[in-house]
Amino acid sequence: MSEADDALAAAWGAELDGEPVAAEPARVLNQAEIDSLLGFDDAPGGGEAVSGMQRIISSGLVSYERLPMLEIVFDRLVRIMSTSLRNFTSDNVEVSIDNIVSLRFGDYLNSIPLPAMLAVFKAEEWDNYGLMVIDSAMIYSIVDVLLGGRRGTAAMRIEGRPYTTIERTLVERLIQVVLADLSASFDPICPVTFRFERLEVNPRFAAISRLSNAAVLGRLRVDMEDRGGRMELLLPYATLEPVRELLLQQFMGEKFGRDSIWETHLAEELWSTDITLDVVLDEQVMRLSDVVAFKPGDRILLNTSAGAAVQVLCGAVKLFQAQVGRRKNHVAVRIDGALERGALAAPE
Repeated sequence: MSEADDALAAAWGAELDGEPVAAEPARVLNQAEIDSLLGFDDAPGGGEAVSGMQRIISSGLVSYERLPMLEIVFDRLVRIMSTSLRNFTSDNVEVSIDNIVSLRFGDYLNSIPLPAMLAVFKAEEWDNYGLMVIDSAMIYSIVDVLLGGRRGTAAMRIEGRPYTTIERTLVERLIQVVLADLSASFDPICPVTFRFERLEVNPRFAAISRLSNAAVLGRLRVDMEDRGGRMELLLPYATLEPVRELLLQQFMGEKFGRDSIWETHLAEELWSTDITLDVVLDEQVMRLSDVVAFKPGDRILLNTSAGAAVQVLCGAVKLFQAQVGRRKNHVAVRIDGALERGALAAPE
């Protein structure tokens, strides 16, 4: 009999005799394993999929509708910004979009890497606000480029100090350029003016929406040779509500929902459409009992003579004023003119 069999027999014997058997110590989870289980190891809004309990808790709360046309707006913004920033910096600038995600506004505020500048802007026509975040690398890069820094050297970052007035002024000029490009990107959908409101460095002072409200976040990357950084545009769903129906449309290309081929085809087919015109010779008010009593052979006298004025209708729409006459043994009408727009109404 082996030692393992002896230990097992001794345990059985102790249990039969009523003696307690020493149990193995229970394994305790460390903090990293607990965070991984609850899904707190990934920063909110980081673009990475969460796992564990956090996914179960948030599964019904972070499911927002997709706005297809908004993705095209951001794609148009990237192309416009590439040109405008080249003119602004006199340097070779490449703008790309990392991703477009939906998230809670409060989660995004907690995930902003500091130090950074937060620009609050207002959509005038929509009467609501948006947020633009420029990270530290982008701030120092744009300052270095605008002040004549040499190419091929990375922008110097000095941590632990507030941004100077010159840095804030130069960044505000950059923000004005980006907001003008964002307005131009929305023009094919709905004309809107984005006006710069204020510049903040503390996320708590840039609260433009309730922390639990949904928002759309677009992450942009700006590369200027060996320099560059990130810019993030956040638009709450409440801000986009006035144009929500337009942003939900499906389309392809730059025409934003219009197709000139089908428009031309529809216009050509309308000219060859058959319609029925009705001439109202007379209108009479009769009792229902008299109408029900009609039988074949009864006659209805019309109070219309030759030369009387009548109206020509298409369905329930009055189109022309005409006169009754005769031509080659047929009753005919001669159109005198079209009725005015105010008279184009359904008969009473």
